[in-house]
Amino acid sequence: MAAMKVDGAPHIESIEPTCALPGGEVRIVGRGLGPKELRRPEVRFGDVDGSVVISSAQFIVARVPEGAASGNVVVATNGHSSNPHQVRVAVPVAENLHPVANPAVDEEGNIYAAFSGSRGQKVPVAIYRIDTSHNSKPFVTEMMNPSGMALGHDGSLYVSSRYDGTVYRVSKNGTMTSYAEGMGVATGIAFDGEGSLYVGDRSGTIFKIGRNREIFVFATIEPSVSAYHLAFDDDGNLYVTGPTTSSFDAVYQVDPEGHVEVFYRGLGRPQGLAFDAKGNLYVAASLRGRRGIVKITPDRQPSLVVSGQNLVGLAFAPARSVVLATNSGVHHLAWDIAGRPIVPAR
Repeated sequence: MAAMKVDGAPHIESIEPTCALPGGEVRIVGRGLGPKELRRPEVRFGDVDGSVVISSAQFIVARVPEGAASGNVVVATNGHSSNPHQVRVAVPVAENLHPVANPAVDEEGNIYAAFSGSRGQKVPVAIYRIDTSHNSKPFVTEMMNPSGMALGHDGSLYVSSRYDGTVYRVSKNGTMTSYAEGMGVATGIAFDGEGSLYVGDRSGTIFKIGRNREIFVFATIEPSVSAYHLAFDDDGNLYVTGPTTSSFDAVYQVDPEGHVEVFYRGLGRPQGLAFDAKGNLYVAASLRGRRGIVKITPDRQPSLVVSGQNLVGLAFAPARSVVLATNSGVHHLAWDIAGRPIVPAR
């Protein structure tokens, strides 16, 4: 049964984006959202009050409060409440971390997240393993500055170190061995469908490591002042970001022959990226000054789909969900979007 409209009550027409982290900002569009008196309207995320950043009769920008959960958002003005509108809020999974790129998620739903630290900093635990009950345990201790992570065909976790330019292979029991060395300032890594590993160097070089561990220079992109991030689509194209101080950075597309072109330009500090099962690309970046997860369709149309500050990466997880990494922790969002297979096909 439709809710009865109350005269003078505010009415929400839409909220954008409909997903957020605590601290993220959403834009509420509707009618009668501003009160008649000189005071701001109230915005409630479930039972928790959000802070109003900007308000008018036609729209409100509100910040998602800590402690908010997925559910209805309501605007209250002049003693009346609006119709409810649903927003999904990501749940904190682990804090006091320091990821610098995408987390990794295995087929069972275990999350691998890094404490990378500053360059040359030795930390007690380099990588944590977080199980499906969100219990966090040390997984790797003897590694300096873990950066990019990717799961391989063998089920092992592969991790780059921007400290020593080495890519390490970590078995399921946490045993670490060197897989490839001499990668410069090794950052983003990704596997193609054939099992070759690609490694981004901070100077702009992308290395290809064959299954026999033979190393090639695959492509060269303009130098970046920060870490590169890599992801493959279903057609074997490699997508690359490298955040700079510009608000007009690019996502690069590298075809299987190593030819580079700009896929999309117009993002602020684009970092970790991942594809869903329908070929849409998701990037941790700013779009038109708003930070979060930006969706870019195959025909290169962008939109902000998750609002959140300090995001550095994401990884799709089982059960149509996603793990979002900030520079201090990881969150889980029930998103109803299926990602590409976690481990590439052989």
